[in-house]
This record gives sequence, C-alpha cells and structure tokens, in this order.
Amino acid sequence: MSETILAAEPTIRLAAFLSVLVTMALWEVAAPRRRRDIPRVIRWTNNVALVVLDTVILRLTFPIVAVGLAVLAEERGWGLFNNIEAPFWVAIVVSMLLLDLAIYLQHVMFHAVPALWRLHRMHHADLDFDATTGLRFHPVEILISMGIKLAVVAALGPPAVAVLLFEVILNATALFNHANIDLPRPVDQVVRLFVVTPDMHRVHHSTEPRETNSNFGFNIPWWDRLLGTYVAQPAKGHKAMEIGLGQFRTRRDLWLDRMLVQPLSGPARGGALDTSTTKDPLE
Repeated sequence: MSETILAAEPTIRLAAFLSVLVTMALWEVAAPRRRRDIPRVIRWTNNVALVVLDTVILRLTFPIVAVGLAVLAEERGWGLFNNIEAPFWVAIVVSMLLLDLAIYLQHVMFHAVPALWRLHRMHHADLDFDATTGLRFHPVEILISMGIKLAVVAALGPPAVAVLLFEVILNATALFNHANIDLPRPVDQVVRLFVVTPDMHRVHHSTEPRETNSNFGFNIPWWDRLLGTYVAQPAKGHKAMEIGLGQFRTRRDLWLDRMLVQPLSGPARGGALDTSTTKDPLE
C-alpha cells in the first residue's frame, strides 16, 4: 500500500493543488472580501513563477521528500509509530495533529529568529492578499521547512497515508486561508473553530506588528487559541487594514528578482521578538 501511495503522490498533490487554486481564483472574482489594489497580472505571474522555482530547487536538493521518507521509515523501522503498537487510525490522526503542531511551531520560529524572519518576511511583503500569497515563500525558507518536516517524519514514523493527507490538506488550506473571499460572518465564526479561515489568517498579514505576530496556524486554528497567539479581528477592520510590510511598498518589490533578494535588504524589523518599536518603523 505504501508503495502505491508513493507512486500516486505527485498526481494526487498536483490535481488537488490545481483544483483548489482554480476554485479559489473563481471565488475571489465572484465574491471578493477586499478591493484589489495591485493588477492581478503582476502578482500572479511573479508569485506563480516563485512556486515553480521553489519546486524545482526542492526537487534538485532533496532526493526524498516527506511521503517518501515515511515509506522508508516504515521499511527500516524508524520513528515512534513504527516501534509501538497503535491502531492504524490512531497513528494517522495523531501523526497529522503532530505534523500540524510542528508547522505552527516552525512558523513561530520564523517570526522569532531574526535571520529566519528575513527569509519569511518575503511572504508578508505581498501588497495584496489572495490565494497566490499562499504560494509566496523564499526558496531558502522552503528548503529549511522541508528539512524540519523530514526530521519530524523521521522521529514520528507516521503512516505514509497520513503524510500524504497532511500535505494535500495543508496545501489546500494554505490556498483557502489566503484567498480574498467573502465568507459570511456567521459562517466564518463557525468554520474558524475547525480550520483557519481567510478572515483569521488575514490578521497575520497586517502591517501592525502585534497582528503580524499572531494567528500562526495554517490549517488547524486550535494551536493559536491554546498557546495565546490568537487575535480575532484586525484593529482597523478587514477592509481598512493595511496588508504587507512598511519596508517593501512599491510594485517593483513584487517582481521575482526583488523578492529573492529581500532577505538581504534593510533591517530585520517586525519579528516576534523585536521590541524596538510597537509599530512598523517605516509605516
């Protein structure tokens, strides 16, 4: 079964990714939450080009990715769930929860460590907020993230199907919670009890440092509530709040070449441990 999952992984992930991306894009056109300030052609072409570059670099750098390592761990007897007796469904559910917690903690770390924040802030420098923002990560951050994910998979020894489900769901929810879609407020209040909604995650993309350093969850919203990083709504409201960072405010900063060098530009202000100011110094 594991070998079948490994063989089918690229097709399943690509089909799920494209389906969700097209669905979110159509939804954004039909029912946008905020007015779009930057032409879609500028942001979409560069954000999509970045995810293609990230994918190529990742595949060239790592001979094995998360699902493949889960299959190898099962064959070699590595990790927790390959060395204890646990019902298969328990191993799947617990593995997915722990993988999601690891992603949450990694996200907090990328905000707290100045060198990592320099990489991650490229994600925050988008001047609009839509599904393609969920694709916008620096290649070095992608490599570090994959290294962390592989370490967690090796330690857990999760079933391969759990890793595949987690990857598909994480990619889908990242597109969903970055989408510029207008969920009715009563619906949002219910949905955000179970999954991170666009209104919940949009707070994280505010220029206000207190809001930037909140709502770290990508998939499950519970970690933010349990660990004290949850902010329900932006202070200025969703339509008036400013998206992005004060350091990178020009349309030229949205081009791929400028995105790639942003980690080297300017001070590493705005991270979770930056106490030098309570507001973005360049706002």
